[in-house]
Amino acid sequence: MPSSHRRVLPFRPSERLEGTDSPGSGAADPVSVGRRVRHHRRAADLTLADVAGRVGLSTSALSLIENGRREARASVLDRIATALGVDLTALLTGGPPSRRAALEVRWERAQRAEGFQTLGIPPVRVGPGLPDDALEALVGLYESVVGLQQQRAATPEFARLANAELRARMREAGNYFADIESAAAALVEQVGHTQGPLSHEAVNRIARHVGFEIVAVPDVPASTRTVTDLAHRRIYLPTGGGHDPRAAALQALGHVVLDHQPPRDYAEFLAQRVEINYFAAATLIPESSAVPLLQRAKADRDIALEDLRDAYAVSYETAAHRFCNLATEHLDLQVHFMRTSADGVIYKAYENDGVRFPMDASGAIEGARVCRSWTARVVFDQPPGSVYHQYTDTGRGTYWCTAVAEPTPAGMFSVSLGVPFDQVRWMRGRETTQRRVSRCPDPRCCTRPPAELARAWDGQVWPSARAHSHLLAVMPPGVFPGVDETEVLRFVAGHAPEGAADEQVADRPAGADVAQ
Repeated sequence: MPSSHRRVLPFRPSERLEGTDSPGSGAADPVSVGRRVRHHRRAADLTLADVAGRVGLSTSALSLIENGRREARASVLDRIATALGVDLTALLTGGPPSRRAALEVRWERAQRAEGFQTLGIPPVRVGPGLPDDALEALVGLYESVVGLQQQRAATPEFARLANAELRARMREAGNYFADIESAAAALVEQVGHTQGPLSHEAVNRIARHVGFEIVAVPDVPASTRTVTDLAHRRIYLPTGGGHDPRAAALQALGHVVLDHQPPRDYAEFLAQRVEINYFAAATLIPESSAVPLLQRAKADRDIALEDLRDAYAVSYETAAHRFCNLATEHLDLQVHFMRTSADGVIYKAYENDGVRFPMDASGAIEGARVCRSWTARVVFDQPPGSVYHQYTDTGRGTYWCTAVAEPTPAGMFSVSLGVPFDQVRWMRGRETTQRRVSRCPDPRCCTRPPAELARAWDGQVWPSARAHSHLLAVMPPGVFPGVDETEVLRFVAGHAPEGAADEQVADRPAGADVAQ
């Protein structure tokens, strides 16, 4: 699936060159004052030594003032103004005296800004030998980089927008992507797999065919699911992990097979995550055998996710994801899918059947809470692992859903999949008598407490909310969100084959590719 997306720079590098001192910095900040002093000194054709002698300063002290590295007292500035033959206000107020001065002010402020060193940009001294166009390029590049960082990291809005745009692309494609299907099918055929669950050995053969070795070790960094050493063509998996090691290995291989590059921002990171999950599911549940199985089930009016789960020995969630990939393309069914926590918060969702997910005004669903009457929440009242079916009447129509709630290391989560009422005739479990009514997003449905209860406790309760940090952390520092890169690099260095520590692989990015 394409991972391209719209990028909007905060401003063009040529903008704001002639502006006044930045808001909040004060009209007399040392950098701007220093540039005004230098401008008027050069306009008067005076040297540093000339002015310093008239004012009673050393040449080096006046140079520090001009460079904005020393804040001059008002009395000193008054003497400097007199020596230059200008009014004191000419040094204290107004915009930069020239385009060059404006650029110098912005670059000096940039190099003093908190976080400048974390960008990896070496300091550049601005002297008369630095051309104006080079200085403008430095300023523009810096401000564009900072602007993009602020866009993706200052608030969760960028992440929410990226999620919404990605869901729209998935919906437009019916959640079916032929290029990923073809890549997975070619590898499955290469290792001779035709039916049933994909064995661990088959996954190893796929890895070897791509040129990688899968190595299980106990000390994979806690911030990762797998680590791929591109230099030595190794994929490290944790031993005894809670995730299906086949899926984890295939997700890591997906980065290689789909020719991913280090993500430039959260939107690309998110798209890559969707792609590798799709690739892993398409390999574990090949289209060539899964589609006939599902088509027979539809002919028998007996489609059930648990059959797909059991036939390929995958998780219920993987089966649900895979069904969403194939349902519209091959079965002419529209569906919706959710992964929901026990407190009703949506973690993943997809729909092309018209169901209305809870969302905010921007269309984002992250952090939204599912109606208490929906199958995705009612299932938590059932025994863990049991399959639950329900009809739900909503403002958009009636939907039939099937769901399972299971414990995970992060708590209880439900996986639910639904279809519109007019398509339920193909599904096993359609005979259920369980039915609920949801009036959400009307707050009177389930988000607003009953009036009597609200009156009885008005002003008497102050809950402390549990923040869902994964919904707010957009893209922490580093290429791969949430990954401790120092820990990862020490890990791969410690596990590299003996004698290979200094090897370099052409056309490969330095370091390790991390698949979470």
